[in-house]
Amino acid sequence: MSLLIKGASVLGAEPTDVYVDGGVIREIGTVSATADEVVAASGLVLLPGLVDLHTHLRQPGREDAETVASGAAAAAAGGYTAVLAMANTSPVTDTAEAAVSVWELGREAGLADVFPVGAVTKGLAGEELAELALMNRSRAGVTVFSDDGRCVSDPRVMRRALEYVKAFGGVISQHSQDPSLAPYGSACCHEGELSGRLGLPGWPGVAEEVIVARDVMLARHTGSRVHVAHASTAGTVEVLRWAKAQAEKDGSWAVTAEVTPHHLLLTTDLLAGYDPTFKVNPPLRPAEDVEALRAALADGTIDAVATDHAPHARQDKEHAFVDAAFGMLGLEEALSVVSTVMVSSGLLDWAGVARVMSTTPARIAGLEGHGRPVAVGEPANLALVDPAATYVVDRDRSLSLSRNNPWHDRKLTGRVVSTYLRGKQTYAG
Repeated sequence: MSLLIKGASVLGAEPTDVYVDGGVIREIGTVSATADEVVAASGLVLLPGLVDLHTHLRQPGREDAETVASGAAAAAAGGYTAVLAMANTSPVTDTAEAAVSVWELGREAGLADVFPVGAVTKGLAGEELAELALMNRSRAGVTVFSDDGRCVSDPRVMRRALEYVKAFGGVISQHSQDPSLAPYGSACCHEGELSGRLGLPGWPGVAEEVIVARDVMLARHTGSRVHVAHASTAGTVEVLRWAKAQAEKDGSWAVTAEVTPHHLLLTTDLLAGYDPTFKVNPPLRPAEDVEALRAALADGTIDAVATDHAPHARQDKEHAFVDAAFGMLGLEEALSVVSTVMVSSGLLDWAGVARVMSTTPARIAGLEGHGRPVAVGEPANLALVDPAATYVVDRDRSLSLSRNNPWHDRKLTGRVVSTYLRGKQTYAG
């Protein structure tokens, strides 16, 4: 099957043709060859397929909220060709067998490559390390480990995990939330004037920042790699800026970080209506934190955008705010949010979008075949984007099984129109 994409702007550069055959980019320039399929792409931007470091697919255990197949379909609609599926399923992905099962479900769906994230500790209990090496050596080839949804709060366990994954080049992705400052099951939003006025139990930004500070020191001590999941405060940005400077100087350890689309655009003010759609962990923050996160993504202090796509069935989300489940959808609108917030403002160009949504996430996870340049000889994992398209989000058009979409009725700019996985179209908008 051959494919000719005519007149696309690769990373926002001058229009050109891209010829694909056998799942590989064979020619770029003025292409005269004929193809089985020809796509007129004048005015469209061609990016490497997006890579999401942080997706919740809910299978096994909560297939009413999402399956690997439905999540992969939503990912393809968002321009993703690879997603990393978090371990907090039921049962937890804390064994090689469980990891391979998720990986195989992704292969069967065939819409995006699904790479399981392994749990750091058995049952996410924070006490005993899971089968880290066995998961890495399995067919699933797990490289990223996280107890996401829970913080690895015991520093001795975190130290051992960092030491363990160092042996095979793995990375620990930490959900930074000190449970003594922000107790699970009670705190439900950012602690501030608004939470006090609404009568909602909040948690302070420092609950995130102290864990980030502790973990970068542990990574430095062990010579390992730590990744900060869903950074959400200006204080975390300050810690990251210091830590990255130290890591570059030392050269023997590394810290990376991600930010979600919703933390780049939404603020605490949305909680005034008690709408549980906007209940998320970590919580939405004030505008000054949002501005700091945008600047940090633009200057490279924050490395990547990750969705934290968290589908929930209606019965888990439609409660009073304090009782509703944490989380919101993210895969299908992530590119549009980044375009609206970062590209339209001039904070990033399209090459920058490719860096933070494809190239760097793939490098952090050690993925082969994803996040590669749009160049001859590379896998044809691609996303075509209409940068001028504006649209109003309709949650009922989602390919996810859930509807907890924070972007419903919001106007966004920039939209994925086609996604290709190894040259095969997996989404057509």
